Amino acid sequence: MLTVASDIEVLARFGRALADPTRCRVLLALRQAPAYPADLADALGVSRTRLSNHLACLRDCGLVVTVPDGRRTRYALADERLGHALDDLRTAVVSVETDRTCPDAGTKGCC
Repeated sequence: MLTVASDIEVLARFGRALADPTRCRVLLALRQAPAYPADLADALGVSRTRLSNHLACLRDCGLVVTVPDGRRTRYALADERLGHALDDLRTAVVSVETDRTCPDAGTKGCC
């Protein structure tokens, strides 16, 4: 059980970052390789302004960092372990989703 406030805050930040599908897509894209904002916006099909807001959130959550590259700035995952964590979390959720045991899942959609 988590009792240390900082542990809970870290998980809450991670949850806030994953709460938006666009931020999830950004994290998955950066899992592959660092990228420039303009390239990310084009790849994800979002405006640069919208992407900038999502990148700011991900920076504030401590999940991505900026990497100066001459006059440009690339974005990368703050730690390579985040990519592994995303893979593990996705795999676990898919595994649980395919093995629903709640008797009300079909009628109430609770699980």
